[in-house]
Amino acid sequence: QVQLVESGGGLAQPGGSLRLSCAASGRIFRIGHMSWYRQAPGKEREFVASITSSASTNYADSAKGRFTTSRDNAKNTVYLQMNSLKPEDTAVYYCNADIAEWGVYSFRAYWGQGTPVTVSS
Repeated sequence: QVQLVESGGGLAQPGGSLRLSCAASGRIFRIGHMSWYRQAPGKEREFVASITSSASTNYADSAKGRFTTSRDNAKNTVYLQMNSLKPEDTAVYYCNADIAEWGVYSFRAYWGQGTPVTVSS
């Protein structure tokens, strides 16, 4: 069974940085796109950033210039480096990945459980 586990969330001051990680485990044959989403209290979940298996990236306007996503394919892990954090970045951050399992070989989307990020002085 495939699992995504995020880590690295916590409390940061405005202007500070945090690095989130999301590790995939289980019977993984191949991982395609890996993405980050976030959901602030009382708001819809929104796209933050994504990275393809060949490391092409895409960012929401709110993340451009401040956040960087990367991946380590050998570790089945995706990262989100968040710099110049703002209070409006406060949210639960979720990892999403398109994964094909051994024996199935078709991709399906998996979500992690989320890691909370709070930006406050």
